[in-house]
Amino acid sequence: MEPSKRRLLSGIAALTAGAALIPVTQVQAQSVPAPRNGRAAISRGDGRKRYGMLIDLRRCVGCQACTVACTMENQPPLGQFRTTVSQYEVSDVAALKAPASLLMLPRLCNHCAEPACLDVCPTGATFQRDDGIVVVNNDWCVGCGYCVQACPYDARFINHETNTADKCTFCAHRLEAGLLPACVESCVGEARIIGDLSDPKSRISRLLREHEPAIKVLKPEAHTQPRVFYLGMDEAFVSKIDGHPPQRTLLGDDGKEIAHDHS
Repeated sequence: MEPSKRRLLSGIAALTAGAALIPVTQVQAQSVPAPRNGRAAISRGDGRKRYGMLIDLRRCVGCQACTVACTMENQPPLGQFRTTVSQYEVSDVAALKAPASLLMLPRLCNHCAEPACLDVCPTGATFQRDDGIVVVNNDWCVGCGYCVQACPYDARFINHETNTADKCTFCAHRLEAGLLPACVESCVGEARIIGDLSDPKSRISRLLREHEPAIKVLKPEAHTQPRVFYLGMDEAFVSKIDGHPPQRTLLGDDGKEIAHDHS
């Protein structure tokens, strides 16, 4: 290859690599300002937006591509995950010999409007950005685990490497760079839709209106007002989601759970 062409291609490669790294580097390099109203802030987000996610379970095939993509993007310790897809076998008790239905349920932080994790944090390390995304300032977190216990959705964990609270952030660094969260971008069934709930013209707002009777959230009785919505979720799962889901659930004719086996 001619020297001039080699230099040109090398310059393009360097420019491309630099462009890919700039958004994340800028986010990571931001200084940590003093707490505001007792809450430490790194990036407050755009107050004109309110992010939410809709998960269409009719499209989820349980491939775990979202789990893998999230792990590659955010690099949690081995064996710890910011998002997972729980798999359930559901059978009708009157037809035990019939094949069980295999249902998928993606799990992640619900970025609630009234997060239970905020008030229990003794240092203000857990806070909610102006765009509704709940994040953790690791410089302030002492790893007490209060937020882990307070979360009704088992969506938090103490990172084994940093000894601080960890969780899904909707890939806020990617959103700020104009990209989709890793789990949304990698979903082969296009089951995950993220968008601005404040914009009535956004795709997520339109879908929530169109399917309003069928939209459900997990554990509404917790009064946290989750901003992760599910379409196509069986009523049996609404309030019975724990850290270790049952692998086989038996439902009666009225749709209520009567027995299950835990893993």
